[in-house]
Amino acid sequence: MSRSSRDTPTPGRLEELSALHNAQWRDPAQVSAQWAPASPVDPRLLECEARGDWWGAVAESDATLLVTREYEHLVLGLSADRRGGRVSFMALLHPSGLVVDRHKHVVHIASTRNPNQVFELAPVSGLKERADFPAVETENELVPVRSRFLPGCLYLHDLAIIGKDLHGNAVGENAVVRFDEGTGVSRVWWPRCIEGADEPAFDRNLIQLNSIAAGEDLNGSYFSASTNRISRWRPGHLRFPVDRQGVVFSGATREPIARGLTRPHSARLNQGQVWVDNSGYGEVGFARDGRLEAVAKLPGWTRGLCFIGDIAFVGTSRVIPRFRCYAPGLDVDSSVCALHALDVRTGKVRGSLVWPWGNQIFAIDWLPRTVSSGFPWLAARERPERIKRLFYAYSTAQTSCKTTADS
Repeated sequence: MSRSSRDTPTPGRLEELSALHNAQWRDPAQVSAQWAPASPVDPRLLECEARGDWWGAVAESDATLLVTREYEHLVLGLSADRRGGRVSFMALLHPSGLVVDRHKHVVHIASTRNPNQVFELAPVSGLKERADFPAVETENELVPVRSRFLPGCLYLHDLAIIGKDLHGNAVGENAVVRFDEGTGVSRVWWPRCIEGADEPAFDRNLIQLNSIAAGEDLNGSYFSASTNRISRWRPGHLRFPVDRQGVVFSGATREPIARGLTRPHSARLNQGQVWVDNSGYGEVGFARDGRLEAVAKLPGWTRGLCFIGDIAFVGTSRVIPRFRCYAPGLDVDSSVCALHALDVRTGKVRGSLVWPWGNQIFAIDWLPRTVSSGFPWLAARERPERIKRLFYAYSTAQTSCKTTADS
């Protein structure tokens, strides 16, 4: 390739290029997310309004809520005590499924781009002693300790701990996969409806199998999908039939135990009942006699669900304009991006946290507030020097370094 005189690598131009490269990838937010635009986050996405007794409900739970907002490439941590609420965040590429392994104090988050990634985060347990950098106090913040890359065709959505193993919805393969100790996955479950004369149809997304209500094993688990009938239209096409076509499958029989749902998400087991978000109607409820028993109707596309005691934390999202037809039971224009603290005994909303500039919530889970306060970045203020010091010398149970010497 020929070069013009302006492209001649003179000492001055080489020095300028070197300075540019030296300045890149210095922000811990970029390195943690493996994503150059991870910093800065648009502050409007973090603006929130608490309604009712939202922070009171969070404080009583004694938990830190973790929330993925997939289309805004953002994960949030929400906790509260007598001093008030704490909103923290981390930028992450298109985060969808999120699950907390509360036995190991590890957080798994699916990043659904091509290729897919699964991030593993753990709370900071302390700082390494350093003579070259001042120490900072830690707040048990969550930091990344590992990520794995997987083929984009898996199209990972929900994540769950079944038994002791991490599982996920491989929506692109109409199956549930188990994550192996290495870097791969194994298909371990799929519904009977994708089985043909030759073999199950794993080669394209046919039914939008998108959430897991995790039991003690696969037979004791349940899985939601947009349909159990394969049609000429694929999920994502505007003609894909959705209204009351959704189902919840039994892990044991691989057949539906509930029908009549519309784009269901976030199936969860709670006190022996299978709960699910009926997204296209803005409802949340549980399966009874083969149908949904709606407990509440909320202002938006319901997705994201977890339980702490008698409170269900439920997410609502705005509806992507081109998919209005997927929400026949919603007032699309009044939908909000929010979390709602719902009393499961009465169906009443105790309080909500609304993001006026927010868009889509995918998953919600929690871990004890004593284990972690959330993420290192705070919505209330910037702390760039503290962030640098924390990431320079943090230690976790997964990254601790032992010193041994020959005797």
